[in-house]
Amino acid sequence: MVRAVASEEGQLRFARFKRYNPPTFSGLASESAEGFLEECHNILRTIDIVETSGVTFTTFQLKGAAYQWWQAYEMGSPAELASLTWVQCSLMFLREFVPQSRQDAWRTEFEQLRQGTMSV
Repeated sequence: MVRAVASEEGQLRFARFKRYNPPTFSGLASESAEGFLEECHNILRTIDIVETSGVTFTTFQLKGAAYQWWQAYEMGSPAELASLTWVQCSLMFLREFVPQSRQDAWRTEFEQLRQGTMSV
């Protein structure tokens, strides 16, 4: 009985998510992994479901090579492993789909952050 309620609630959350027309991501170099993740996060945050359904709903939007990457992760993870949080999944996703040159640029940008005379 409890499962049916949870499943029903999950279906309602998913329907709300889909009403915002979330983007899909296939892992092509021409696509922005950061943009995809940011847009999905904005939708999830708007309807207040980032931590409850964020990973599930966002990975549902993966297609092609990106979907295959996610399937490989799920198949290689022990069943008893706790579900990923939004932050964990986001970091893993960005490491996989953001070119190393862009990651290096972010690192440099972060290292050079300043506030007045203080550095980070």
